[in-house]
Amino acid sequence: MAARIGFAGATGMSKAKKEVFSVTKAVKANARERVGSPPPEVVIPDDKTRAARRTSKHKVTLQKLMQREES
Repeated sequence: MAARIGFAGATGMSKAKKEVFSVTKAVKANARERVGSPPPEVVIPDDKTRAARRTSKHKVTLQKLMQREES
């Protein structure tokens, strides 16, 4: 009698899983072929984030404060 090696048998690797057909992916791929890929999205920041970016990102050092007072 031959010794049993396991579930996978003598090959050592299991079968690859079949890919499930997705209608959504197929429709999107078809649209990309016909029209082309959509342009990247441009996010318009709101006023609060724009104002936060404009302000200084680092604290003002004591030396810079002293220079401002002298000027």
